[in-house]
Amino acid sequence: MTPVPGVHAHRLHCPNPASVPTSHADIARAVDLLRAGGVVAFPTETVYGLGADALNPEAVARVFAIKGRPATNPLIVHVSGPEMAGRVVAPGGWSEDADALARAFWPGPLSLILPKAADVPDLVTAGRPSVAVRSPDHPTALAVLYSLSRPLVGPSANVSGGISPTSAEHVRSAFDPGEVFVLDGGPCCVGIESTVLDLTSPRPRVLRPGAIAPGDIALVLGKTIDTATGHVHVESSGAASPGLSARHYAPATPTHLFTTAEELAELLDRTGGPSVILGMREPPRGLDAAHAWVSMPAIAEAYARVLYGTLRAADAQRARAILVELPPADDGLWLAIQDRLRRACHVD
Repeated sequence: MTPVPGVHAHRLHCPNPASVPTSHADIARAVDLLRAGGVVAFPTETVYGLGADALNPEAVARVFAIKGRPATNPLIVHVSGPEMAGRVVAPGGWSEDADALARAFWPGPLSLILPKAADVPDLVTAGRPSVAVRSPDHPTALAVLYSLSRPLVGPSANVSGGISPTSAEHVRSAFDPGEVFVLDGGPCCVGIESTVLDLTSPRPRVLRPGAIAPGDIALVLGKTIDTATGHVHVESSGAASPGLSARHYAPATPTHLFTTAEELAELLDRTGGPSVILGMREPPRGLDAAHAWVSMPAIAEAYARVLYGTLRAADAQRARAILVELPPADDGLWLAIQDRLRRACHVD
């Protein structure tokens, strides 16, 4: 089925994507380091990425080592646009659907899984014959890609499995500055990772939910979109997409979900100590002052933007537990937020 003519995809509004302009000197230094096989953390609209030359096996291996990332967990390749994507996608692999989606959503938070080119290192794709590509919607990331003229891997710039970074300070707190040069592009305006769409399946299939909803994709393509659920154990076999492991995006503090006041009360009794509570309602009457209540936004875009920063701040309190009210899941972005929270709490 051909794309629907005249359809214009809904684009997210990213306020002040370059609230911290990156200097030309820093971008030049980053490009020099990347050309030499080094690792550079760069901002995107979703989260900060840990960048390296996607076609340099030694540089890619360095990213895995720095993150402590299992080799069975593939990486997304970041490109400036469809032309650069052609360097990592197999000849003939850039489909009509890919072209329609790139026109609608790139640069933006949509990663497309397509057949990979022969010179893409197997480590990038966890040995699979397909590769995930996207064009990030951030001026600093695009400046680096255009200056380097080569695709970059860009997994989240954090220790594997931990809370994704949405500011340069988050990245600096995780890595030695001698290992990772950090480009500061300000806070990430989307705040959660990209939607991953598999275009190698018989029917387009969302493997990881994100800010681009299945309905938005279906509107562009004029066809039904499948959605994947659950998780895979990336420790034992190569995953089709990043972000599918059972425990991911997780604080060090034990984290639990609740949906009702009764469930919250039970969790408070069970944890038996001071907790940080992320709620979307008024705090219950009589809540012990030992607990910290954090009011979360009722709008999905705002919630996603502050989620990881709030989890990091809660983790830093060294409380007995972090308790999170599970938001409603009535559209694509809320579904993506629920996905991140369930993996942070390791809830199947």
